[in-house]
Amino acid sequence: MGDAGEGLIDAESRIQERMEDLERERAHTRVHTLGPEERRALELLKSLRLARRELEAQLGPATHERRRAQIEQALAELDRRMAAVEGLNAEGVSAPTTKG
Repeated sequence: MGDAGEGLIDAESRIQERMEDLERERAHTRVHTLGPEERRALELLKSLRLARRELEAQLGPATHERRRAQIEQALAELDRRMAAVEGLNAEGVSAPTTKG
């Protein structure tokens, strides 16, 4: 049974790897089947989310009142822009929902 058991484990491992490969291919295909407008919207949304994370990181240690106000205004503007881009999603543009 030793060799047979190892064979089953190897087969399960190969199946799992193949399933992961197929999922990666599906994800890659979904992104590449988007039109140019959808791709631009997705890239813009990713960029806005990154900018927001960077500003949030700056807000924590900021002690000067004016600087904090600037960062908070910038965050509000980013939120407004993200909402506008996400509004396109309701019209058929899919965007990543994962938040980093």
